[in-house]
Amino acid sequence: MKIVASLTDAAQAAAACDQGADLLELRLDLMEGNAVAQAAMCKKTVDLPVIATLRSAQEGGNYFGTADEWLDRILTVMPFVDYVDVELRFRKHADVIREQGKTIIASYHTREMPPLFELFGFERDLRTFGGIVKIVVTPRDVEDVLSLITFTHTAQRPICTGVMGYASRYARAILPFFGSELAYCHAGTATAAGQYSVGEFVQLMDLLAVSRNR
Repeated sequence: MKIVASLTDAAQAAAACDQGADLLELRLDLMEGNAVAQAAMCKKTVDLPVIATLRSAQEGGNYFGTADEWLDRILTVMPFVDYVDVELRFRKHADVIREQGKTIIASYHTREMPPLFELFGFERDLRTFGGIVKIVVTPRDVEDVLSLITFTHTAQRPICTGVMGYASRYARAILPFFGSELAYCHAGTATAAGQYSVGEFVQLMDLLAVSRNR
């Protein structure tokens, strides 16, 4: 399991590294200023792999443009990143990302809790264009969390699962036990409701004795 520090400002990179992050995510849809300068600063500041994410409004982010505009913005930071988060809606550009030698995190985020058969369907679709699958849902109750755990445990690898919101934030600390390989945290400014800080998550994993494979 690896801890991803989701950043809204490249100035947070050093703190994220000090707290124990394994990877950095640049939330380009939440950053102010020049994205290229931010990405370059991040790569210069710390020696950690970097994920570029331009999250659409439909999936909880702040990007409202088209798929082609999404690609144009992603390409500007390509020299400074190692991974690119590609939502299902942007999958037509996956070949371009791969041609740049980047690993794709194929993602799907929803404010609902799909039934198990739909989760496996999303996984199947995401694996057609991504090297890593990321599925984030919004559980309504404990039974939904148990379904997400079941999905995580039986899904193909590599898989990353997560939850939206505060009500089920405890699931963020449980899912690594069942095979979720990436845990998204913050380094000062949360990028999603219910996120733990990197430091908090490191403490949780140490207390629960989850291997981080460092």
